Amino acid sequence: MKKILILLYVSMGIFTMAVGQELLSVRHAVEIALENNYDIRLSQNELLAAKENKTYGNAGMLPNATADLTQNNSIQNATQLQNSGVERSLNNARNNNLTYGVNIGWTIFDGFGMFARYEKLQELEKQGDLQLKRTILATVGDVITVYYTIVEQQNLLSALDSSILISKERLRTAENRFSIGKAAKLEVLNVQVNLNEDISARLRQVETVKNLKTMLNGILARDLDVDFIIDTNVGIDESLIYGDLLERADQFNPDLQIIILNKKLAELDLKDIKSARYPIVRLNGGYNFSRTESSLGFVAQSNARGLTYGLTASVNIFDGLNQRRNERIAKIQIDNAALQIEQQRLAVQTGLKTAYETYLTNIELVKLEEKNEDIARQNLDITLAKYTIGSISAVEFRDAQENFINAISRFNAAQLQAKLSEIQLKELVGQIDF
Repeated sequence: MKKILILLYVSMGIFTMAVGQELLSVRHAVEIALENNYDIRLSQNELLAAKENKTYGNAGMLPNATADLTQNNSIQNATQLQNSGVERSLNNARNNNLTYGVNIGWTIFDGFGMFARYEKLQELEKQGDLQLKRTILATVGDVITVYYTIVEQQNLLSALDSSILISKERLRTAENRFSIGKAAKLEVLNVQVNLNEDISARLRQVETVKNLKTMLNGILARDLDVDFIIDTNVGIDESLIYGDLLERADQFNPDLQIIILNKKLAELDLKDIKSARYPIVRLNGGYNFSRTESSLGFVAQSNARGLTYGLTASVNIFDGLNQRRNERIAKIQIDNAALQIEQQRLAVQTGLKTAYETYLTNIELVKLEEKNEDIARQNLDITLAKYTIGSISAVEFRDAQENFINAISRFNAAQLQAKLSEIQLKELVGQIDF
């Protein structure tokens, strides 16, 4: 019986590393996710696209140059009456006109709209960076949540393994007592039923652990069949202070920062729209070649080449009051963005406060359930010793055994909930560490 107790404590404390299995720590799992996860990679590509878009040319600040070629041909029946009174006519008269060259246009002033657009492109790059951080934060939170859920279920599986060892020893003891006439066959059958229940529960628990490992492999974007063992230690950060969390959340919560950035984008949209009230000034220039051929006319053929240059300016005088309408809508968008900032800030504060209260409660529950587990283990030791000498019934021992498993289950659940509360708080403040 002492051997069974030793096996019980060993199985509750460690797991034997299977051949070919890797030890996957939570940090290593996060590193794999940061490299492989599809959501993160998609967000990285979106950020790269935003960086590529942030150019002076995309904002309209640079000139554009084109190489142009135009050729027009015609076949006509033409009649000309000249000033001298002479009339000339020609059927199927051919006329050809060819023009080619390089032309450059450059908008040098558009009511400062180009500067607003470039600043908007800069802000869109920042938005892409914030969205990437939010994706990383959510993914890391998912990895840690699933990882420690596996820890909880793996610890419960270990407890069931211990329970099976105890049930097997109970069965052996009951059979020995029956063989010498100190116990009835009913006791042996009851113990056998208990053992089968434990084995059935273990099979279901093995399935749960395997499914959770598959889920984690999916988040890590790797082969779903990769098996691994985990570090079953659950370290809970008990040093979190509400005031510090609130201050950090206001500075680093990604959802809040994105909404603040949206207000800046709305303000830049208004500046861009207001630029339409100013004149647009554009420089034009080019170097062109032209050739004209005419079957009927004073000039049969002409060639020309040379530089062209000039300036165009235009101003919107009346556009059906659309300018005023667009400005009003842009101002409404700014007001909405300001309201959304306050709404999101309140949502963050509400979530943080409720999560912190849950965090404190879960820490206390961990301490309580840890004591309950120790009490249940001592009770099982005493009950096991009494059962061995036959001073208590198998039913009483089964109660102690189930109490022990339930105590372990509650302790593991309390640890998981405390860890998840910690992760939720750190996710809200935008800073998850290990």
